[in-house]
Amino acid sequence: MLLSSVVNQKTDRQTMQYARMLDGSLPVFSQFGRDIYISDVVQMCIDIIATQCSKLRPKHIRTDSDDMQITVKSSINRLFRVAPNPLMTTRDFIEKIIWLLYLNYNAFLYPMYNYRIGPSGNILGRDYTAFYPLNPTQVTFFQDVAERLFIELQFANGQTITLPYSDVIHLRKKFSVNDIMGGGLDGQPNNQALLKVLQINDTVLQGLEKAIKTSLTVRGVLKYNTMLDEDKMNAEREKFEAKMAAGETGILPLDLKGEYIPVKVDPKLIDKDTLEFLERKVLNWYGVSLPILTGDFTDDQYQAFYEITLENLINTLGQAFSKTLFTTRELDMGNEIAFYPQKLLFTNTKNKIAVADILGNRGAVTNNELLELFGYPPYEGGHVRNMSLNYIDVSFANEYQLKRAGMKRRQDDDDE
Repeated sequence: MLLSSVVNQKTDRQTMQYARMLDGSLPVFSQFGRDIYISDVVQMCIDIIATQCSKLRPKHIRTDSDDMQITVKSSINRLFRVAPNPLMTTRDFIEKIIWLLYLNYNAFLYPMYNYRIGPSGNILGRDYTAFYPLNPTQVTFFQDVAERLFIELQFANGQTITLPYSDVIHLRKKFSVNDIMGGGLDGQPNNQALLKVLQINDTVLQGLEKAIKTSLTVRGVLKYNTMLDEDKMNAEREKFEAKMAAGETGILPLDLKGEYIPVKVDPKLIDKDTLEFLERKVLNWYGVSLPILTGDFTDDQYQAFYEITLENLINTLGQAFSKTLFTTRELDMGNEIAFYPQKLLFTNTKNKIAVADILGNRGAVTNNELLELFGYPPYEGGHVRNMSLNYIDVSFANEYQLKRAGMKRRQDDDDE
């Protein structure tokens, strides 16, 4: 889809100047080196992170003054439910965001919207119509005379779009020395340390490939005990090859002129520990352990992966979306975007049973939500919540205990 059909490009660039950076540099950033992404281990690491994040359930929620959260009936939730834009499902959308973030250490998303107009012509709010991940080749930051920040996005087809920065969802990874962009000082991924490891790993793999080829090709040297010109040498070679091809017993007949000297090939291969060390260096860079990569992990291993790698990403997504989609007043009213990791945390049947037992017995989830947890379809009337009588509302606990104490005291008095 052409971006001209997605956003309005009319912006007066003549009244703008480059945004002022604290270090005095120009805020022009190109997207981005991809040298490390030819590595299969790197791609597998990013893929497992993006795949796990694609299971998140984004929702527009509101927290009231009593700290109670409700799911808001809004255009945002309508988009998040199945398809944030006509080209992507919600799963595709989240996976695309994570890939762009890890490729570039910056991910930009544009939320399309229409203003909601009141009877008197005043703007009541925004109705969002789509969310689009953007993949620019270069970004430049400008500010107008009122010092409002704008971002110019240039794409591979040469098209350029300038948008208010406040209208763009911007996610950053390793946001450190640059004032605006994630990555290094130049706003690009600083992968030099990882690139050295990958280069060593590539050299090792090339050495293995050559060692294997050598061991399968050079078997021996045919030595002639006489002087031969080139034509005779070629003829002798062809004769020798014909004898090899025709041999059925493994015994090669030679005359007195030729001597076959076998070559013992003993290629020195890299030991297993060295190969595993190089692989672990890459895995540690992305916070993905080998059991997570292979899918043979325990609950504790997945919990560590979630806390080290996924949890921060989930918080980043929620805060970046909330900051852009809501006004200051809407944020003060408790509106936010939350990415729920329910399908990440309950990865096996044992955990699901534990959750069903704890939350189900307390009436915290409906019967249909319990069915969904185990992969079953809902049924009509399944929105009810059931709870065990073994639990009591905390607000009634003191009253209940005082009544019990009073009953016991009266019983003791009667016994006397």
